[in-house]
Amino acid sequence: MAIVLVILAITIVLFVWGKFPPDVVALMSMIALYLTGVLEVHETLSGFSNTTVIMIAALFIIGEGLSRTGWTALAGQRFVSWAGKSVPKLLVIVTLGASVLSGFVSNTGTVAALLPVTVSAAWNAGTLPSKLLMPVAFGSNTGGLLTLTGTPPNIIASNTMVENGMEGFSFFEFGLIGLPLLIIAIVYFRYVGYRLLPKRQTNERPADIDAEMHKWIEGYSIGDDLYRLRIRSMSPLINTTLGQWNLEQAHQVNVTRLKRRHPSRLKQTVPAFVEMPDPGTELRYHDIITVQGEAKDVDALVRKYSLAIIPTPVEMDNLKEELINQEVGMAEMLITPRSIFVGRTINLGTYLKESGVQVLAASRNNKPLAGEITIKAGDAFIIRGPWDRIEKLKSLYENVVITGSPEAMAKNVATLNLKSYLAMGTLVLMIVLLVFKILPGAIAALVCAGIMMLTGCVPISKAYKGISWTSVVMIAAMIPMGVALQKTGVAELAANSLVEALGSISPTALMAGIFLLTTAFSQTINNSATAVLMAPIALLAATSLGVSPKPFMITVAISASTAFLTPVGTTTNAMVLSAGGYTFMDYVKVGGPLLMVFFVASMLLVPLIWNF
Repeated sequence: MAIVLVILAITIVLFVWGKFPPDVVALMSMIALYLTGVLEVHETLSGFSNTTVIMIAALFIIGEGLSRTGWTALAGQRFVSWAGKSVPKLLVIVTLGASVLSGFVSNTGTVAALLPVTVSAAWNAGTLPSKLLMPVAFGSNTGGLLTLTGTPPNIIASNTMVENGMEGFSFFEFGLIGLPLLIIAIVYFRYVGYRLLPKRQTNERPADIDAEMHKWIEGYSIGDDLYRLRIRSMSPLINTTLGQWNLEQAHQVNVTRLKRRHPSRLKQTVPAFVEMPDPGTELRYHDIITVQGEAKDVDALVRKYSLAIIPTPVEMDNLKEELINQEVGMAEMLITPRSIFVGRTINLGTYLKESGVQVLAASRNNKPLAGEITIKAGDAFIIRGPWDRIEKLKSLYENVVITGSPEAMAKNVATLNLKSYLAMGTLVLMIVLLVFKILPGAIAALVCAGIMMLTGCVPISKAYKGISWTSVVMIAAMIPMGVALQKTGVAELAANSLVEALGSISPTALMAGIFLLTTAFSQTINNSATAVLMAPIALLAATSLGVSPKPFMITVAISASTAFLTPVGTTTNAMVLSAGGYTFMDYVKVGGPLLMVFFVASMLLVPLIWNF
């Protein structure tokens, strides 16, 4: 017992100190338990085969699928558009939106999706990001209590009961307490928290795909040389391929996109859009092609091939829809003095053979370039191509700089496609499997994660990158600590001490003690690690007192998600720290009252919903 307590104390100190990553601290703790003889090999490694860990890893992939297919970005933009210029309304909507999203998507993914649109909306509404970002972070933490899979502590609490031969919680059962707490949080921020939130000036704007598009349109004159043409019935292009005509060499015109006007009428299944046409792309009657070139060259093309110019020009507001979607994106590429591109001659609209991305526009000394360009150091280009190819440019070409993060920008595309609906269908399937208990939780999550990958909602090469391995490894490495606490009797001792000190007063007093101890840990230790530590203690305390463990396990889940007092309590708190310009005391000032309200509400509501 003494050895376990020493290792636990050192682990907590290292978590709080923050010198080492939390997963490394957890691994050191796990190894220490084995080296000191507390645990056997199979007990030491038991966390890595635990159903909780497997389920959480699978849920990260499912959340990544929703993010990559446009759902989180679309939801974020809708939330902001509904609020308009009203700051109080915007505050309520972003808090509610973050809460609802985090019930199905990871808290980190929710904040990552909402952060840029919230910051942009704050400036547009005439307020500061610091007035909105903390509610987004706290709202995402609270929203995790709406569903079983909303946050890891919920899964940990439920699986702890299942592993001890008891019935776990149903999928929406957490919502019985999560929904009231969410309403409390929204009312608090609307009428109290908003006045406590600081006004912090900050110029750190996160990457915003809309802002980037407008900057590129103005700086590179994108759109000035883009035209949409319809293939008429008399055109010789019908039923031929692009490669047969060599339009780039013969007419100095490049085809950047193709839209099928009537794909359903074709005998074989074809996509409605061809985002990056190649020489093998077939041309059909009524297709609409977007071309890039000078007006005189496009005019000649129209006359020679019996094409019709679409009356509606490519306006600035719909250029984003024309050029960017889930498959294809844009980025800015800067040429350094040692780049292999220096001295090469290139025409706008052509494709880089090595990568297959298109050079859409160019700028030198902040002035747009046109026609044939001999590349110099310092030149900047706008490139267009599949997101994954743009991401690989950094490793494909030395001494070029790709500004921003193409992969992060891809997740901010709010347009939906077939994969988007497949991803949403997969989420619905998982909920059905869990609600009706058709499959065990971990298996259901794995099946749905597999569907996300097999349907391409999450590229298989990106699936592992979508998992927060720090969280997964840390949870797996902390589970042996829970085993050690039970094996050596420390958990039983702690439970008995709580029962003796508070149980004699009432079960509610014991529940209050568990809440305060858990929330104290969660302010500095990851909420998943906190839940792993406290779940067995709470279970033993309830068993010792002879009452139902459900109220106590729900209390562990709630209090593990109330890290409102510090910026290091959760990843979401840390994510908004810089963007909002917050200080440590801002969290105490705003989060302290909310934590106390949650404590009182939980003590009143939990015993009413789950009887002792």
